[in-house]
Amino acid sequence: MFDHHEGQRVSRRAIFAGISSVGLGSLLAACSSDQPTAVTTSTGASVTPQATTSADLTSLFEGTNTCTLSPAVTQGPYYFDADKIRSDIREDRQGTQLVVAIKVMDSEACKPLTNAVVEIWHCDAAGLYSGAESASQGGGGVPGGAPPSGGPGGPGGPPPSGGPGGPGGTPPSGGPGGANQAAADLVPTDDKRYLRGAQVTNADGIVQFTTIWPGWYRGRTVHIHAMVHVNNDRVLTTQMMFDEKLNDEVFAAAPYNTHTGRDTTNANDTIFVDSMLMKVTKDANGYVSAIVMSADADQNGK
Repeated sequence: MFDHHEGQRVSRRAIFAGISSVGLGSLLAACSSDQPTAVTTSTGASVTPQATTSADLTSLFEGTNTCTLSPAVTQGPYYFDADKIRSDIREDRQGTQLVVAIKVMDSEACKPLTNAVVEIWHCDAAGLYSGAESASQGGGGVPGGAPPSGGPGGPGGPPPSGGPGGPGGTPPSGGPGGANQAAADLVPTDDKRYLRGAQVTNADGIVQFTTIWPGWYRGRTVHIHAMVHVNNDRVLTTQMMFDEKLNDEVFAAAPYNTHTGRDTTNANDTIFVDSMLMKVTKDANGYVSAIVMSADADQNGK
């Protein structure tokens, strides 16, 4: 379904190649213009959001447009600026291919939010997060398994600080928190950066990533984290989930089927709400998913 877009993804990565080590701050400063035109970072690299959205991609959002604020949740303990401005975030991770298309709306103006920076990050098929592989396997040597003490373990257990919640887990209030309520950004403990990346929304407010279907870890349902930045502000931190029938379908095959014992589904997850469900269709290479997020771009509570 999306084979003819591969060239677009590659060309966008080529555009971004010159700023792969610039960091998110420079990109945010460069993308602060109201117009979705080419912008230049402090290093002189040109960043150009995709000029148009194809008919195939636009059709994914039919029936999903909304200007209702998306639910905001804590970022969890494993977020950091990965310095990866790219659309294909798979690197060496094995798993079922998943294209993630995100349309960002301005909740107040009820129109596409252009030149916003959208980051996503999630665990691999074994439940591990890049930049925090040791912490996200709970110290027990088995992803999602209990550590030697027999206490809570896995990426769904206590973060390194010992505070409540796993990656994207329950914040101190016991429920979803605001976009800016969360643990401090992680200081990475390894040099891995798989399944993390950022893109700039185009004139239609859309970004597209190629990744793999996320795995699972104890205490959380299957999810992808997302963060929207506008003018250096984090205006939305949220998560995306999947229909459980599709989770079961994907997890029946390798490499997911070697990681057994899943304990949390959408039904008993502390973060899940229906509006976080992605619209998913199959294609020749795996699955294509889409979701509309609505953010309070000027953060005035509307």
